[in-house]
Amino acid sequence: MNKSIRVLIVEDSPSFRDVIAFGLEDEPDIEVSGMFNTAEAALKNLSTLEPEAKPDLVLLDINLPGITGLKAIPYFKVLNPSGEILVLSQSDAKEDILTAISHGAVGYLLKESSMTDIVEGIRSIIKGGSSLDPVMARYVLAKQKSLTPHSNEDIDLSARELQVLGLLAQGFAQKEIGSELGISPKTVGFHIGHLYLKIGAKNAPEAIHKAHQLGILSIE
Repeated sequence: MNKSIRVLIVEDSPSFRDVIAFGLEDEPDIEVSGMFNTAEAALKNLSTLEPEAKPDLVLLDINLPGITGLKAIPYFKVLNPSGEILVLSQSDAKEDILTAISHGAVGYLLKESSMTDIVEGIRSIIKGGSSLDPVMARYVLAKQKSLTPHSNEDIDLSARELQVLGLLAQGFAQKEIGSELGISPKTVGFHIGHLYLKIGAKNAPEAIHKAHQLGILSIE
């Protein structure tokens, strides 16, 4: 079976890096396209690759020697705009989570996560979802409370799209949303695509962020 998801690992712990790589290589649809112990080395390599050879996702630690993972996220996005970033860190500091997402990461998992959670997170992100713990999602919403909301007069979400958005904000995955609403994952994907288009978002964290700014979602 051809592997389709190319993952670049940036992690300074050799033992942890090898464990993750071994676990990912065991998946038929995932391949590790490279491993680096610093963001600088990963970015330098990325700058030499042709577009078709660049990773679909960067699995990124944030506590790295040299430039930190948080500071490196925008550079990864510039060099690989179509690639996604999933942070895998020991830090559960809420400010780190918010910074990672605001800089362009679409997922944030702790290193204590199981290999199954990491693999499912990667697949969810590649399918257009996110990998964000519900507690983290609630914090992202709460942190935006002080921002001045913009007018939502031009945002016309259907009742179903509002339901889907609300569940995304609670950290539900696409399959879980389908189960909760009694619709197929494909239909959920259809609604997600429409609400992203209407709100002007590229992923779930950005949609949640913008929905709160627009006053569509409330903290409660």
